[in-house]
Amino acid sequence: MPQQIRRVLVRSIDDITVEHIPAPTADEGELLVRTAVVGVCGSDTHAALGHHPFMPLPYHPGHEAVGVVAATGPGVDGFVPGDRVIVEPNLFCGQCPQCRSGRYNICQELKVFGCQTPGAMTDLFTIPADRVHRVPDGMTDVEAALVEPLATPVHAVAKAGDLTGRTVVVLGAGPIGLLVLAAARHAGAAAIAVTDLLPGKRDRALRLGADAALPADAADLTEQVGQALGGPADVVFDCVAREQSMAQATDLVTKGGRIIVVGVGAAGTTPVRLDLIQDREISLEGTLMYTADDYRTAISLIASGAVDTDEIVTATFPLEEAAKAFAASLAPEHVKVLVTVEASW
Repeated sequence: MPQQIRRVLVRSIDDITVEHIPAPTADEGELLVRTAVVGVCGSDTHAALGHHPFMPLPYHPGHEAVGVVAATGPGVDGFVPGDRVIVEPNLFCGQCPQCRSGRYNICQELKVFGCQTPGAMTDLFTIPADRVHRVPDGMTDVEAALVEPLATPVHAVAKAGDLTGRTVVVLGAGPIGLLVLAAARHAGAAAIAVTDLLPGKRDRALRLGADAALPADAADLTEQVGQALGGPADVVFDCVAREQSMAQATDLVTKGGRIIVVGVGAAGTTPVRLDLIQDREISLEGTLMYTADDYRTAISLIASGAVDTDEIVTATFPLEEAAKAFAASLAPEHVKVLVTVEASW
């Protein structure tokens, strides 16, 4: 093992560097993992821009991680060096009411590996052994890197209830919106309309199976959605989480329908038409991260070919070009940008 390793440090979107630190070692119950691939999440760029309400700067990114076990700490069973693993990054207390009920994704003491703690955009990292899943045989590292970002939409779709035969609108055709599209289609949605400002993203949504892809700024968006779906949507997934998208969600959902907020809103107040929420009996619900069941579903979806990896992963950069990876992730032509890590020793 090396004495020194590389690790990405984000101070701002214009100050992303690679630092050198002493190599870590695995403590009790931990794995030492060599990073293979790590994704740049929208939360990462949101934080780098100084807009994320729960990720203060500076920070060490990397929660969408795939790697290889390099060593096991004392007390670890079931893993050996060479095992390929995917990180499930929610770090929870295990003691609060939410954890005890199985909803550890909303633990009262929740921290996220790579968000509030140093992550996997590095050569080597340590993580509790119960926070990883095995990569199935035959799944590539690039495919495995989509498990974490897909698990969030899987969880959001599950929150919406049974989608069999129901109509859906997905607001936003970024990485999460496109993966919500895939998860909703797998869950049995009868018709799905996707909105976005950019024509290229709308075209990609159509290639990935949307029944309609509509301009998010269309003055007659409600009418266009109604024509595409045969009426208001049963469920709207807001993957943008801004004032305009929330207003649209309220207009687009049917009476007695459900709005699921998937995107991370900026800190502060986003106006909501409470009169319409009340009068139309609209259910408005947030969704955060995932649990192990969502991970297992995401793994099976990717293994089945339900997600077109080539459409989702649009660029890769080596670790030393992490700043370029963040810049590319902000570019409208890209969906998911990955950082690949080659051993430097």
